[in-house]
Amino acid sequence: MSNIEVRTVSSKKDLMQFIKLPWKIYQNDPHWVPPLILDRKNLLDKKKNPFYAHAEMEMFLAYKNNELVGRIAAITNENHNKFHQDNVGFFGFFESTDDKDVSDALFTKSEKWLREREKDIVWGPMNPSTNDEVGLLIKGFDSPPYVMMCHNPEYYGNLIESQGYEKAKDLYDWQLDIRGMKIPDKILQLAELSSKKYDLTIRNVDIKNMTRDIQFIREIYNDAWSRNWGFVPFTNEEIDHMAADLKQIVIDEFVLLAFKDDRPIGFLLCIPNINEILIKNRSGRLFPAGIFRLLIGMKKIKTVRTITLGIVKDLQHIGLGTILYTELIRRAQRRNLDGGEMSWILEDNEAMNRPIEMLGSKLYKIYRVYQKKL
Repeated sequence: MSNIEVRTVSSKKDLMQFIKLPWKIYQNDPHWVPPLILDRKNLLDKKKNPFYAHAEMEMFLAYKNNELVGRIAAITNENHNKFHQDNVGFFGFFESTDDKDVSDALFTKSEKWLREREKDIVWGPMNPSTNDEVGLLIKGFDSPPYVMMCHNPEYYGNLIESQGYEKAKDLYDWQLDIRGMKIPDKILQLAELSSKKYDLTIRNVDIKNMTRDIQFIREIYNDAWSRNWGFVPFTNEEIDHMAADLKQIVIDEFVLLAFKDDRPIGFLLCIPNINEILIKNRSGRLFPAGIFRLLIGMKKIKTVRTITLGIVKDLQHIGLGTILYTELIRRAQRRNLDGGEMSWILEDNEAMNRPIEMLGSKLYKIYRVYQKKL
């Protein structure tokens, strides 16, 4: 490995090289969706992204014979460790040529950085947390990812496992084609009975009162997911930051809020799959042509992604998830959409996986989070 050098990202030029490396790795991959460079900058901006108020990240670049061949980030997230009472560090944003020497050098550097911060174990990939892009694709390489989901070469699994990493958790990615679909009568009956029994009402998110509704979503999410593996509560600043990003593309009738009496008890967040457009924008830049492609293409998008569904813990037994999913399908069919994706869902979350499968969804991608003791 003497001809491999790992350098810390320390300048704007380094940061741009970190961001742009995937264009080299995926230049011959027709299923890779180029991210918007502006979005990558915002995600990695330690002054603007509120994640870094409680987290630390160091980014590294690997060079072989002075040629850029890999990258990785080492991350601490103190909100995670406080909430779970553990001492985990993370790696993320891993990219590499198919060269074990390169991955050896990158992981050696990132793990050393985490050991210096006295972490006991490392999980990843997290880009940079479970509230962002998570996991390594291990099944489903033959199609593009949906918005805010990862894609990678098949050989990445071998490179990571060669470093001594083992499976921590798999994340399921379900796809549902709704063209001509008839929702099973049994599911419709269960949804109707539950709605009447518990006197439930469902409405769209109110774009004009987004601040109020996003706080409803935050409170439900932080309660609903609090027992889930890898969960980290959103801070007010993080939820506002996310809402500002999503507000640019969200369709109000695909963000559902559920109430029992006047109490907000559940939500479903679904967004247009803008990757249908971004995959054609190979430069990753909005200007000069990208913005027009995006604006024109928004009206032609035929798929959506359900990012998350949350139901307060004391009412997770009432079948609200099925109600929200069936309502979403009805609305998507009225818009003549082709279907969409429900992701990601923990492999052992039967309460969510079961009704999704009952609707006729196909498990078509699996992502893996790895772990290694330090």
